[in-house]
Amino acid sequence: MHSLVINIENNSLLKKVLWFLEHLKKDGLEITSQEDFEDIRLMNEAKGEETIPLEDYLKNESCN
Repeated sequence: MHSLVINIENNSLLKKVLWFLEHLKKDGLEITSQEDFEDIRLMNEAKGEETIPLEDYLKNESCN
């Protein structure tokens, strides 16, 4: 999968670009906001990290 970030400052142009991209969804295009994309990237990175049980986390939080 390829990702592309497009920065658009003009609301009129944004509406036109989104209208065009919406028509490509049926061909497999996925539209995601930059914020959502960053969240997805961070979640994918976290999958490989070691986790701790919630109970242990809450015990450590109550000690602070």
